[in-house]
Amino acid sequence: MDSEADDRLELVVDPARRTARTLLAGGVAQSYVDVADPRHLHFEYVRRMAALVDLAAPAGLPRDVLHLGGGALTLPRYVAATRPGSAQRVIERDAAVVRLVSEELPPAPVVVEVADARDAVTASAADGYDLVLADIYRAARMPGHVAGVEFVAEVARTLRPDGIYLVNVTDLPPLVFTRVQVATVRAVFADVCLVADRRMLRGRRYGNLVLAAAHRPGRLPVRRLAARVAADPVPGGVLHGPDLDAFVGGARPATDASLGVA
Repeated sequence: MDSEADDRLELVVDPARRTARTLLAGGVAQSYVDVADPRHLHFEYVRRMAALVDLAAPAGLPRDVLHLGGGALTLPRYVAATRPGSAQRVIERDAAVVRLVSEELPPAPVVVEVADARDAVTASAADGYDLVLADIYRAARMPGHVAGVEFVAEVARTLRPDGIYLVNVTDLPPLVFTRVQVATVRAVFADVCLVADRRMLRGRRYGNLVLAAAHRPGRLPVRRLAARVAADPVPGGVLHGPDLDAFVGGARPATDASLGVA
């Protein structure tokens, strides 16, 4: 996850799991990774993103993946463990995060670049990735320049016809920002679903939701995903089709202009 450069950064040992580290920025957890077992995923929203990665293609098949927001490289390490041989590129805006992770954690088989996510996506070739995973936050907010239709369209351009876009969205009741983000992604992609803790979908708690999107209608493995997240230690639900229509309501897509992006 991208973080503010002036936040105090540290990697702390999980006393309950000595091979695991939590990346803190200003005392707030940003990433959690078990360097001895990268398949162990602590945060529920990361498990939901991993479930989509797992279900998007046959098990073990290498993928070309772009990660926007790197943190402690939790999902890149997971993909490397579950899909050996995958070509992975990580964009992390905060050079201090990249430096700390490279100095204190074992290397991961990925290419890490210090850059802005939108700049990196705009400069990327078309049809280059099977998966784009976005976890981009600064001071607990998604920056406006990666929250509008224009950015989503650039991501769509970089994905192959069967590619999938995954986005971590942090929100609080009544999930106004999430509704706008769903409308924004739906303005570009034909198949979209929303995955989260059922309590979040009912507007009862603050936390993370995951948006998944694909070019082709019916591409998302919605039924298998629903079964997978329902069995999670923190049971999740999936909104898709008419249920997602009802969730979005009258929310309008965000644009650079509406977000004040020059």
